[in-house]
Amino acid sequence: MTRNILILGASYGSLLGTKLLMAGHNVTLVCRKMTAELINRNGTEVRIKLRDEATHRAILSRHLPGTLDARSPADVDLSRYDLVTLAMQEPQYTNHTIRVLMIKIAEAKLPCLSIMNMPPLSYLKRIPALAEMDLEEAYTNAQVWERFTPGLVSLCSPDPQAFRPPGEPANVLHVGLATNFKTAPFEDDAHTLLLRELEVDIDAVGMDGQDVPVKLKVFDSLFVPLAKWSMLLTGNYRCITPQEPRSIRDAVLDDLRLSRSIYEHVDTIARRLGADPKDQVPFEKYAKAAESLLKPSSAARAVSNGAPFIERVDLLVKLISHQLGMPNADIDRIVQTVDQQLSERIVEGGAGAS
Repeated sequence: MTRNILILGASYGSLLGTKLLMAGHNVTLVCRKMTAELINRNGTEVRIKLRDEATHRAILSRHLPGTLDARSPADVDLSRYDLVTLAMQEPQYTNHTIRVLMIKIAEAKLPCLSIMNMPPLSYLKRIPALAEMDLEEAYTNAQVWERFTPGLVSLCSPDPQAFRPPGEPANVLHVGLATNFKTAPFEDDAHTLLLRELEVDIDAVGMDGQDVPVKLKVFDSLFVPLAKWSMLLTGNYRCITPQEPRSIRDAVLDDLRLSRSIYEHVDTIARRLGADPKDQVPFEKYAKAAESLLKPSSAARAVSNGAPFIERVDLLVKLISHQLGMPNADIDRIVQTVDQQLSERIVEGGAGAS
C-alpha cells in the first residue's frame, strides 16, 4: 500500500524521505517557501555511499517511484497523510507558522515519528520514570508539546550522520555515516504496524543489484532511541569548546578514558530509567564509528555560526541525572561550556545589532 508521509524539515528529513520515495511511498517536505519552490522545481539530491564503493552516489528524487512535493507550513492539508515525521531541530518548532501547524497535527491525532536528537517532551511522558520529572528547562519552548497525546508520538534514534555541503543548494544532502534509523513503537499497534510496513518496504530497495544503506528498524522497546544520548554527550556536545569547534572524532578519541566514562554514565542513566543493556550500543562500536566523523557536530556548527538556541540533549541528561540522584561532574561541565558559548553568541548578536 502506498503511504503518504509528511516530513517537517527538508534537510535531514530528505534522507528518510528519499528512502521512502525509493520504496514507492509519497513524501511531502515542509520547509521555507523558497526551499519548497526549489525542491518542487528540481527535486532533492541525497549523496550516499553504497557498501564497498569508494565514492558517493547521487540519488535524485525525480528518478524515484514515489512522488515528492514540498510545501510551506501554511499550505499543508493534513487530511492527506498517514504519518508525520518530525525532522527539524527542536528550536525551529517555536517559529509561529510551524507552531500553528503543530497544533493542527496534534488536533488531527496523526501518529508522529520524531527523528530529532532532542526527544519530544510528549514522548518522554511515555516513560514512567520521566513522566513526572521537571524537564521543561531543556526545551526552547516546552509548550509546543502540550497538545500532543504521548501515545501518538514515537522516537527514532537518528544515527545516520548527514549534512548540507557548504556552497550547495538547499535541496542537496551528503550522508557521512550511513547507519540506521532505530525507532520505538507507538502505543497503538496499528500505528506500529505502519512503521513495520515501511521498514519492510525500505529494506527491499536495491540499486544496481546492491543493498542501499540507511534502513528503518522498528523495535519493541521505548528505550532503544535513548542509546543516542550517550553518543551525543560523549561526542556531539564536546565538539563545543571555548575556542573553535572540534570534530566529533577529536572530541571522542583525544581522551578515550574520559569519553568512555561519560558514555558509560549516560548508559547507566538510561538503564535506571528502564533500558535493557541490549537496547544500547557498546562504547567500542561508537568509538570506531567516530573515527570517520571528521566534522564538528551540527550543534557545534550552529553555535559557531551564532545560533542563540540549539537542541539541548546535554541539559536534558543533566536534569535527569540530578533528579535520579546520579549527578556527574563531567556532564555538568559539558552543559556549563554549552551555556557559556550560547550566552556569548547572544551577547555578540546583541552588540552587533545595537
